[in-house]
Amino acid sequence: MTTAAVIGAGTMGNGIAHVLAQHGWDVTLVDSNPAQLEKALATIKANLERQVKKGTVAAEAVPAILGRIRTAGDVAAAAGARLAIEAVSEHPATKFAIFEALDRACDPGAILATNTSSISITEIAARTTRPGQVIGMHFMNPVPVMELVEVIRGHATSDATTHEVMELSRQLGKTPVEVNDYPGFVSNRVLMPMINEAAYCVMEGVATPEAIDTVMKLGMSHPMGPLTLADFIGLDVCLAILEVLHRGLGDDKYRPCPLLRRMVAAGQLGRKSGRGFHDYRR
Repeated sequence: MTTAAVIGAGTMGNGIAHVLAQHGWDVTLVDSNPAQLEKALATIKANLERQVKKGTVAAEAVPAILGRIRTAGDVAAAAGARLAIEAVSEHPATKFAIFEALDRACDPGAILATNTSSISITEIAARTTRPGQVIGMHFMNPVPVMELVEVIRGHATSDATTHEVMELSRQLGKTPVEVNDYPGFVSNRVLMPMINEAAYCVMEGVATPEAIDTVMKLGMSHPMGPLTLADFIGLDVCLAILEVLHRGLGDDKYRPCPLLRRMVAAGQLGRKSGRGFHDYRR
């Protein structure tokens, strides 16, 4: 039986747990906040019911999928997992502490993965005694829907670990793409400068957020405009990634837009706060 632990029950963590359980894995979902765990289970159930309505999941399969997910409040519950995936917020110190704890808790042969969207896999791996078994698994949001998994090799990640994670990703119905450990990897190194430039266009009065998003949707065939996407990701997350890019690559083209900084300071974080570049309070 395949066993996994997912650390962090937020948007990405509950999505990863959902997909693993849907594909037959026994999953321990770990979060120190009991309310967050309760919310995560409710979200997974609601998303499964949505899949039933779409015909992508059989109604009779839902109880079994939910039955494969158990919850815990401490990383020590990851003991015995073949795979542990960390999916907490983008704060290096938090991730480092979790990987130190996972390294102590998990069996020597277990793979430790991070869903980080920008933080160095190599730095995370250095906090463990098994850097060859540490890898990035950057899922896209919403996890049950999006096909891509960006598989990031750290400096010491072994070929065997990479091969196993690539194969596992395929078994989950995803398309894995192998990349190397540079700030922002591929997805956010390309995406975030576009979002940042869109924010500059708003700040400089070039156009409204609605106009900018319409240009990119209709003119560039993007399914979602960059500012709507930024709101969906979370403006605080976008800012954190841009800061990693700016610091890690040392190029001012990644300097976060002052308007973005101001909006985050004001608590306008996008969908999750009800207001970002667009208003979701209606």
